[in-house]
Amino acid sequence: MTKRKSGSAGTPVLTTDELRKDYGDGQGVGGEDGVDLVVHAGDLVMLVGPNGAGKSTLLGCCSGLIEPTGGSLAVEGFEIGSVEARAATSVIPDDPVLYDDLSVWEHIEYVARMHHTDDWESYADDLLEWFNLTDRADDLPSTFSRGLRQKTSLILGLIRPFRLLLVDEPFVGLDTPGQEALVEILGDVASEGAAILCSTHQLDLVPVATRCIGLRDGEVSYDGEPTAEQIRTLVGG
Repeated sequence: MTKRKSGSAGTPVLTTDELRKDYGDGQGVGGEDGVDLVVHAGDLVMLVGPNGAGKSTLLGCCSGLIEPTGGSLAVEGFEIGSVEARAATSVIPDDPVLYDDLSVWEHIEYVARMHHTDDWESYADDLLEWFNLTDRADDLPSTFSRGLRQKTSLILGLIRPFRLLLVDEPFVGLDTPGQEALVEILGDVASEGAAILCSTHQLDLVPVATRCIGLRDGEVSYDGEPTAEQIRTLVGG
């Protein structure tokens, strides 16, 4: 697998300016100066750091699900939380959120139609095949293992249109074929021009990633080339 070139020359998709989130207990992101980031079209960014570094908080702020204490954020120039920003952003959380009474296919159809996705059926079939869920499309995810629920959640995040994809620990619970499929899909999505910010320490993603952002104590400790050695250092091991 050939390492992708950085998408830093592309159009800015996600921008943060002095972003801060203070929970009042020493936790959060931004510190005194805030976090300034620009993620461009075509960037596949690995967000890395030890537990408690602020990765999930940063993703939550970028998605509009967590209200920042200060600073500003925008997706393609639209303020986070606006209709335009939400329409451009797809979020895949670390804990799958699924309905108990909908099958996998019903989940997919619901999300695709809600976001007015064109020609979604063919792509849905491909995603089901890539994640080895074709034979489970009519089953209820509520009966699934953690790994199968994670695969379902990934499909739902990918089936809708987006310019920005925020992903929190997507490899947890996935089997080896699922991990391999996800690496390939994320690389393809970025190559097609989306911006991806993915919280993960999964070294298999390094060959297709364009950039690594390290967080420590809520502040950016590294912003540069993703390498296995650098990621191990940022994680603390």
